[in-house]
Amino acid sequence: MIRTSRLTNSLLAAVLVVCGATASAAEKVTVQLKWLPQAQFAGYYVAQAKGYYKAEGLDVTIKPGGPDISPVQVIAGNQADVVVNWMPDALAAREAGVPLVNIAQVFNQSGLMLTCKKASGVASPKDLKGKTLGVWYGGNEYPFLNWMAKLGYKDSDIKILKQGFNVDPLLQNQAACISTMIYNEYWQVVDAGVKESDLITFFYEKEGVASLEDGLYVMEAKLKDPAFVARMGKFLKATFKGWNDAVKNPAEAAKIVVAADSSGSANEKVQKRQMENVAKLITTASTPKMGYLEPAAYERTVKVLLAAGSSPVIKKDPGKAAYSHAVWNAAQK
Repeated sequence: MIRTSRLTNSLLAAVLVVCGATASAAEKVTVQLKWLPQAQFAGYYVAQAKGYYKAEGLDVTIKPGGPDISPVQVIAGNQADVVVNWMPDALAAREAGVPLVNIAQVFNQSGLMLTCKKASGVASPKDLKGKTLGVWYGGNEYPFLNWMAKLGYKDSDIKILKQGFNVDPLLQNQAACISTMIYNEYWQVVDAGVKESDLITFFYEKEGVASLEDGLYVMEAKLKDPAFVARMGKFLKATFKGWNDAVKNPAEAAKIVVAADSSGSANEKVQKRQMENVAKLITTASTPKMGYLEPAAYERTVKVLLAAGSSPVIKKDPGKAAYSHAVWNAAQK
């Protein structure tokens, strides 16, 4: 009995060692989102909830964003391995000394638009002259500024209202038009009681001034480490699976997003609708090109930023150094 007990204890100890080694083998990845938990980021939450990250040997921490959280500052402070950000903000940060590199472009279409009340007298872009227009700043204003420059408007031709992340200026008639996303604020206006037939929208994508939005960025120096590239390749592989599932099943994605929202403010109906609209911006879902940054799309964004009126976002073309397909290629293995 004693010898058997010793043998059993030895086997148990060996199992514990193996289990401990397996647990410690999980590679940690921290991703910083651009905003609060919502379907805009469903792919990451779905990948985590369905075990896709774990299956790749990753221990992923998803950090929500917010009005006072800058993804650029977070990654510059070494508090995240990868961040979700819009390309204008990322390229502006790069020129300012934070060398961000795009490793994947999940949204290949822009969801940004200007939403106006028809009662304000706006029926076409030429009617924007003399109007008060709500514009998001903090890196989100660049497509708008480029559009105004393209239309030939001077600073004195329009009045810009620095808009908070809400739709109050339109509801309270403080502005003729406001900035909205196809998957979020536009529907907040409708939910507030404004009929869609009383609204007119101008999509930056259709106006030819759209810039790339939700992409994934890392610090340039990290890409020199093969182990980091391999780890992030696993992250992308699992993330793409999460996004493909979210696009295919918005209802399931909505439930997962709501469960991830610790504030309790999200609800399934709103998140399902948001996911359905987010899906329109990911036209490469379930294709071999999922998450691939097309060089032509990158170059278009750079041109938009260089031509943003009297205050261009960036002063020089960052060239190909601002993006890399190395991690995306690693995700295909």
